[in-house]
Amino acid sequence: MDNQSVLRWGILGAARVNERLLPAIVEAKNAQLVAIASRRDGAAAETLAKYASQETNVLTLNDLDELLNNPDIDAVYLPMANEEHTEWALKAINKGKHVLIEKPMAIKLEDIVAIEAAAKQNNVTIMEGFMYVFHPQHDLVQQIIDSGAIGDVRTVRTCFSFPMKPARLYRINRDINHGGGAMWDIGPYAIHTARKWFDTDPVATTAMAKFNSSGADVSLSGVLDYGDGKYAQFDMSFERARRSEYEIIGTLGGIKCETVWQGDDSAPVISWWTDAGEKHNVESVMANHFVLEIEHFSECVLNGKVPVLSIEDAKVNCKVIEAALQSASTGKTVNIV
Repeated sequence: MDNQSVLRWGILGAARVNERLLPAIVEAKNAQLVAIASRRDGAAAETLAKYASQETNVLTLNDLDELLNNPDIDAVYLPMANEEHTEWALKAINKGKHVLIEKPMAIKLEDIVAIEAAAKQNNVTIMEGFMYVFHPQHDLVQQIIDSGAIGDVRTVRTCFSFPMKPARLYRINRDINHGGGAMWDIGPYAIHTARKWFDTDPVATTAMAKFNSSGADVSLSGVLDYGDGKYAQFDMSFERARRSEYEIIGTLGGIKCETVWQGDDSAPVISWWTDAGEKHNVESVMANHFVLEIEHFSECVLNGKVPVLSIEDAKVNCKVIEAALQSASTGKTVNIV
């Protein structure tokens, strides 16, 4: 974007994730928060007052279309309900807005294809919001793998869970086909993290789940088959203690990341070991991955760069999730094509 040093942002919804995202937009060095809108009267103003009360020049709106029609907004962050992502992403894109879409980008592969086509037609940038990718601790993990210390990666295990509180029951009050359940909520992280450490895409998946009366999965576990004896095991639940971790096992050793959703108030520690008897705990740097995500997306738009999280990556993640849900529903192994 010519002669522009900051990307002007609008937030399309007063969702809970604004607790981290809204301050991140304010803090990011190449971003400016222009407006936040919600369909609930007063919710946008309440959200701004709660998370960035010092920001006195931000518009708070009760109409989502009013935000999209604002010519002073370049990019939109979309944190709405999973099943609403496609509708509002397309509306924003067709208004010429760049869009950072909270995971999952959409709950159907065909919808991601539609979002991609609209973005190309309107010459705007889109990205799925996996903030964790931008934390330096995962670069450290990659460096250990690249060093050859743990050999070839053969297995990845991911675990994402927290006990469901009454205030969050809206996450499981509708079936999986309408965006409800653990897989569409925290599962995108578990699947994406499981995929991150392999050079190829999985070819099949087997999963099992516990469904509630609404048809939403409250717990789901499974395996991704990468062929040649390489597997990724994923687990997500609203009925287990809080966990956000992954472990990578290679032919010579392993690595563990204790906290994927790392806060910015402590330095993460990556532990790794080898069969030869080595044991290491390596401290990474403190960082706010939400701020880094906003800065990355803003830089991509301002300087014409390609986002590190591609649309193809979003498509594969959606295909794997769809296949895992099909497997959990049918009790059969499902090929991923």
